[in-house]
Amino acid sequence: MISLAKRRHVLPGFGLTMGYTVFYLSLIVLFPLSALFIKSFSMGWGRFWDTVTNDRVLASYQVSLTAALYAALINAVFGLLVAWVLVRYKFPGKRIVDAIVDLPFALPTAVAGIALTTIYSQNGWMGSWLGKLGLKTAYSPLGITIALVFIGLPFVVRTVQPVLEELDAEIEEAAASLGSYRLRTFTRVIFPEVLPALMTGFALAFARGIGEYGSVVFISGNMPMKTEIAPLLIMTKLEQYDYAGATAIAVVLLLISFLLIMVINYLQWRARRRMSTHDA
Repeated sequence: MISLAKRRHVLPGFGLTMGYTVFYLSLIVLFPLSALFIKSFSMGWGRFWDTVTNDRVLASYQVSLTAALYAALINAVFGLLVAWVLVRYKFPGKRIVDAIVDLPFALPTAVAGIALTTIYSQNGWMGSWLGKLGLKTAYSPLGITIALVFIGLPFVVRTVQPVLEELDAEIEEAAASLGSYRLRTFTRVIFPEVLPALMTGFALAFARGIGEYGSVVFISGNMPMKTEIAPLLIMTKLEQYDYAGATAIAVVLLLISFLLIMVINYLQWRARRRMSTHDA
Protein backbone atom coordinates (compact mmCIF):
# COMPACT_ATOMS: atom_id res chain seq x y z
CA MET A 1 0.00 0.00 0.00
CA ILE A 2 2.86 2.38 0.83
CA SER A 3 4.60 1.71 -2.49
CA LEU A 4 1.34 2.35 -4.37
CA ALA A 5 0.86 5.62 -2.51
CA LYS A 6 4.39 6.69 -3.39
CA ARG A 7 3.79 6.01 -7.08
CA ARG A 8 0.62 8.12 -7.15
CA HIS A 9 1.16 11.62 -8.59
CA VAL A 10 -1.17 14.52 -9.09
CA LEU A 11 0.20 14.96 -12.62
CA PRO A 12 1.20 12.17 -15.02
CA GLY A 13 4.62 10.56 -14.59
CA PHE A 14 7.99 12.03 -15.41
CA GLY A 15 8.18 10.55 -18.91
CA LEU A 16 4.94 12.10 -20.15
CA THR A 17 5.38 15.47 -18.46
CA MET A 18 9.02 15.74 -19.56
CA GLY A 19 8.07 14.88 -23.13
CA TYR A 20 5.35 17.51 -23.15
CA THR A 21 7.78 20.06 -21.64
CA VAL A 22 10.39 19.45 -24.34
CA PHE A 23 7.75 19.55 -27.09
CA TYR A 24 6.20 22.77 -25.77
CA LEU A 25 9.55 24.55 -25.35
CA SER A 26 10.64 23.38 -28.79
CA LEU A 27 7.43 24.63 -30.39
CA ILE A 28 7.40 27.98 -28.61
CA VAL A 29 11.12 28.76 -28.17
CA LEU A 30 13.60 26.48 -29.92
CA PHE A 31 11.99 26.25 -33.37
CA PRO A 32 11.53 30.05 -33.80
CA LEU A 33 15.08 30.72 -32.58
CA SER A 34 16.46 28.03 -34.88
CA ALA A 35 14.63 29.60 -37.80
CA LEU A 36 16.14 32.95 -36.82
CA PHE A 37 19.68 31.57 -37.02
CA ILE A 38 19.02 29.61 -40.22
CA LYS A 39 17.56 32.65 -41.98
CA SER A 40 20.37 34.96 -40.93
CA PHE A 41 23.18 32.59 -41.92
CA SER A 42 21.54 31.83 -45.26
CA MET A 43 23.05 35.09 -46.53
CA GLY A 44 26.58 33.74 -46.10
CA TRP A 45 29.22 34.66 -43.54
CA GLY A 46 30.65 37.57 -45.55
CA ARG A 47 27.33 39.34 -46.03
CA PHE A 48 26.30 38.54 -42.47
CA TRP A 49 29.47 40.16 -41.11
CA ASP A 50 29.09 43.19 -43.36
CA THR A 51 25.49 43.62 -42.19
CA VAL A 52 26.12 43.43 -38.43
CA THR A 53 29.28 45.60 -38.59
CA ASN A 54 27.77 48.37 -40.70
CA ASP A 55 28.39 51.81 -39.15
CA ARG A 56 24.68 52.51 -38.77
CA VAL A 57 24.07 49.09 -37.21
CA LEU A 58 27.00 49.49 -34.80
CA ALA A 59 25.69 52.90 -33.76
CA SER A 60 22.25 51.39 -33.08
CA TYR A 61 23.89 48.65 -30.99
CA GLN A 62 25.70 51.29 -28.96
CA VAL A 63 22.53 53.28 -28.33
CA SER A 64 20.49 50.21 -27.32
CA LEU A 65 23.17 48.59 -25.16
CA THR A 66 24.24 51.80 -23.40
CA ALA A 67 20.69 52.90 -22.60
CA ALA A 68 19.70 49.39 -21.49
CA LEU A 69 22.76 49.15 -19.23
CA TYR A 70 22.16 52.52 -17.58
CA ALA A 71 18.46 51.76 -17.13
CA ALA A 72 19.19 48.34 -15.60
CA LEU A 73 21.69 49.86 -13.16
CA ILE A 74 19.20 52.53 -12.12
CA ASN A 75 16.51 49.90 -11.65
CA ALA A 76 18.87 47.71 -9.63
CA VAL A 77 19.28 50.53 -7.09
CA PHE A 78 15.77 51.92 -6.95
CA GLY A 79 14.08 48.56 -7.57
CA LEU A 80 15.79 47.24 -4.44
CA LEU A 81 14.59 50.32 -2.55
CA VAL A 82 11.00 49.90 -3.76
CA ALA A 83 11.00 46.20 -2.87
CA TRP A 84 12.40 47.01 0.59
CA VAL A 85 9.66 49.56 1.26
CA LEU A 86 6.91 47.20 0.09
CA VAL A 87 8.17 44.35 2.27
CA ARG A 88 9.33 46.08 5.45
CA TYR A 89 6.84 48.90 5.95
CA LYS A 90 3.09 49.27 6.34
CA PHE A 91 1.52 52.47 5.07
CA PRO A 92 -1.80 53.66 3.59
CA GLY A 93 -2.12 52.79 -0.06
CA LYS A 94 0.51 50.05 0.06
CA ARG A 95 -1.55 47.73 -2.12
CA ILE A 96 -2.01 50.47 -4.69
CA VAL A 97 1.74 51.10 -4.84
CA ASP A 98 2.34 47.36 -5.13
CA ALA A 99 -0.10 47.20 -8.06
CA ILE A 100 1.48 50.22 -9.76
CA VAL A 101 4.78 48.34 -9.93
CA ASP A 102 3.17 45.87 -12.34
CA LEU A 103 1.66 48.61 -14.51
CA PRO A 104 4.46 48.47 -17.15
CA PHE A 105 3.61 44.77 -17.61
CA ALA A 106 -0.05 45.50 -18.33
CA LEU A 107 0.25 48.79 -20.21
CA PRO A 108 0.77 48.48 -23.99
CA THR A 109 4.29 49.62 -24.76
CA ALA A 110 3.13 51.99 -27.51
CA VAL A 111 0.81 53.73 -25.06
CA ALA A 112 3.67 54.03 -22.57
CA GLY A 113 5.91 55.48 -25.28
CA ILE A 114 3.35 58.10 -26.29
CA ALA A 115 2.72 59.06 -22.67
CA LEU A 116 6.43 59.37 -21.87
CA THR A 117 7.02 61.42 -25.01
CA THR A 118 4.20 63.77 -24.10
CA ILE A 119 5.49 64.26 -20.56
CA TYR A 120 9.19 64.61 -21.41
CA SER A 121 8.92 66.57 -24.66
CA GLN A 122 10.15 70.15 -24.78
CA ASN A 123 6.67 71.48 -23.98
CA GLY A 124 5.74 68.65 -21.64
CA TRP A 125 5.31 68.83 -17.90
CA MET A 126 8.65 67.24 -16.99
CA GLY A 127 10.46 68.11 -20.21
CA SER A 128 9.96 71.87 -19.84
CA TRP A 129 11.18 71.77 -16.25
CA LEU A 130 14.25 69.70 -17.11
CA GLY A 131 14.89 71.90 -20.13
CA LYS A 132 15.42 74.86 -17.83
CA LEU A 133 18.22 72.84 -16.23
CA GLY A 134 19.80 72.25 -19.61
CA LEU A 135 18.65 68.63 -19.92
CA LYS A 136 17.07 67.46 -23.15
CA THR A 137 15.01 64.37 -22.45
CA ALA A 138 12.75 63.49 -25.37
CA TYR A 139 14.50 62.65 -28.66
CA SER A 140 17.80 61.99 -26.90
CA PRO A 141 19.63 59.02 -25.31
CA LEU A 142 18.38 60.26 -21.93
CA GLY A 143 14.77 59.83 -23.08
CA ILE A 144 15.53 56.29 -24.23
CA THR A 145 16.99 55.50 -20.82
CA ILE A 146 13.91 56.91 -19.07
CA ALA A 147 11.64 54.69 -21.17
CA LEU A 148 13.75 51.61 -20.40
CA VAL A 149 13.72 52.43 -16.68
CA PHE A 150 9.93 52.51 -16.86
CA ILE A 151 9.56 49.09 -18.50
CA GLY A 152 12.39 47.43 -16.53
CA LEU A 153 11.51 48.34 -12.95
CA PRO A 154 9.05 45.44 -12.33
CA PHE A 155 11.70 42.85 -13.24
CA VAL A 156 13.93 43.95 -10.36
CA VAL A 157 11.18 44.53 -7.81
CA ARG A 158 9.43 41.20 -8.44
CA THR A 159 12.65 39.17 -8.24
CA VAL A 160 13.95 40.84 -5.08
CA GLN A 161 10.65 41.11 -3.21
CA PRO A 162 10.16 37.36 -2.45
CA VAL A 163 13.72 37.10 -1.15
CA LEU A 164 13.20 39.99 1.24
CA GLU A 165 9.91 38.48 2.41
CA GLU A 166 11.67 35.20 3.28
CA LEU A 167 14.56 36.96 5.03
CA ASP A 168 14.03 36.65 8.76
CA ALA A 169 14.04 40.01 10.55
CA GLU A 170 15.52 38.28 13.61
CA ILE A 171 18.84 38.05 11.76
CA GLU A 172 19.00 41.84 11.63
CA GLU A 173 18.03 42.07 15.29
CA ALA A 174 20.76 39.61 16.20
CA ALA A 175 23.31 41.64 14.25
CA ALA A 176 22.17 44.81 15.99
CA SER A 177 22.39 43.14 19.40
CA LEU A 178 26.01 42.22 18.63
CA GLY A 179 26.81 45.88 18.05
CA SER A 180 26.64 45.98 14.25
CA TYR A 181 25.56 49.35 12.90
CA ARG A 182 22.93 49.63 10.16
CA LEU A 183 25.22 50.00 7.18
CA ARG A 184 27.32 47.02 8.23
CA THR A 185 24.19 44.95 8.85
CA PHE A 186 22.95 45.75 5.37
CA THR A 187 26.24 45.11 3.57
CA ARG A 188 27.27 41.98 5.52
CA VAL A 189 23.92 40.35 6.38
CA ILE A 190 21.13 41.50 4.08
CA PHE A 191 22.82 42.35 0.79
CA PRO A 192 24.57 38.97 0.28
CA GLU A 193 21.19 37.23 0.60
CA VAL A 194 19.53 39.61 -1.86
CA LEU A 195 22.39 39.82 -4.36
CA PRO A 196 21.55 36.71 -6.48
CA ALA A 197 17.96 37.86 -6.97
CA LEU A 198 19.12 41.42 -7.63
CA MET A 199 21.51 40.16 -10.32
CA THR A 200 18.69 38.18 -11.91
CA GLY A 201 16.44 41.24 -11.97
CA PHE A 202 19.27 43.31 -13.45
CA ALA A 203 19.85 40.74 -16.20
CA LEU A 204 16.15 40.53 -17.04
CA ALA A 205 15.77 44.31 -17.15
CA PHE A 206 18.87 44.64 -19.32
CA ALA A 207 17.78 41.91 -21.72
CA ARG A 208 14.29 43.44 -21.99
CA GLY A 209 15.79 46.87 -22.59
CA ILE A 210 17.95 45.65 -25.48
CA GLY A 211 14.95 44.39 -27.41
CA GLU A 212 12.39 47.01 -26.36
CA TYR A 213 10.69 48.80 -29.24
CA GLY A 214 7.20 50.14 -28.52
CA SER A 215 7.95 52.37 -25.53
CA VAL A 216 11.21 53.70 -27.03
CA VAL A 217 10.43 54.36 -30.68
CA PHE A 218 8.38 57.52 -29.95
CA ILE A 219 10.67 59.14 -27.38
CA SER A 220 13.96 58.32 -29.13
CA GLY A 221 13.46 60.54 -32.18
CA ASN A 222 14.90 57.77 -34.39
CA MET A 223 17.85 59.78 -35.67
CA PRO A 224 20.34 57.49 -37.44
CA MET A 225 23.78 57.34 -35.80
CA LYS A 226 22.42 59.27 -32.79
CA THR A 227 19.20 57.93 -31.24
CA GLU A 228 18.25 55.06 -33.54
CA ILE A 229 17.80 51.82 -31.58
CA ALA A 230 18.60 48.37 -32.95
CA PRO A 231 14.97 47.08 -32.82
CA LEU A 232 13.89 50.04 -34.97
CA LEU A 233 16.60 49.19 -37.49
CA ILE A 234 15.26 45.63 -37.58
CA MET A 235 11.78 46.96 -38.34
CA THR A 236 13.22 49.21 -41.05
CA LYS A 237 14.87 46.25 -42.77
CA LEU A 238 11.68 44.22 -42.53
CA GLU A 239 9.77 47.03 -44.23
CA GLN A 240 12.40 46.93 -46.97
CA TYR A 241 11.89 43.13 -47.28
CA ASP A 242 15.48 42.54 -46.15
CA TYR A 243 14.51 39.63 -43.92
CA ALA A 244 18.01 38.15 -43.77
CA GLY A 245 19.49 41.49 -42.68
CA ALA A 246 16.82 41.94 -40.02
CA THR A 247 17.39 38.46 -38.60
CA ALA A 248 21.18 39.05 -38.62
CA ILE A 249 20.80 42.09 -36.37
CA ALA A 250 18.34 40.19 -34.18
CA VAL A 251 20.76 37.27 -33.81
CA VAL A 252 23.45 39.58 -32.44
CA LEU A 253 21.05 41.06 -29.89
CA LEU A 254 19.91 37.57 -28.94
CA LEU A 255 23.48 36.35 -28.41
CA ILE A 256 24.30 39.37 -26.25
CA SER A 257 21.25 38.80 -24.05
CA PHE A 258 21.92 35.06 -23.81
CA LEU A 259 25.57 35.64 -22.91
CA LEU A 260 24.60 38.11 -20.20
CA ILE A 261 22.10 35.69 -18.67
CA MET A 262 24.70 32.89 -18.72
CA VAL A 263 27.25 35.12 -16.97
CA ILE A 264 24.71 36.15 -14.33
CA ASN A 265 23.75 32.51 -13.72
CA TYR A 266 27.42 31.60 -13.34
CA LEU A 267 28.03 34.43 -10.86
CA GLN A 268 24.95 33.35 -8.89
CA TRP A 269 26.25 29.78 -8.79
CA ARG A 270 29.63 31.00 -7.54
CA ALA A 271 27.97 33.17 -4.89
CA ARG A 272 25.78 30.31 -3.62
CA ARG A 273 28.76 27.94 -3.57
CA ARG A 274 30.86 30.44 -1.65
CA MET A 275 28.07 30.96 0.89
CA SER A 276 27.52 27.22 1.36
CA THR A 277 31.26 26.69 1.84
CA HIS A 278 31.38 29.52 4.36
CA ASP A 279 28.39 28.12 6.30
CA ALA A 280 29.97 24.66 6.38
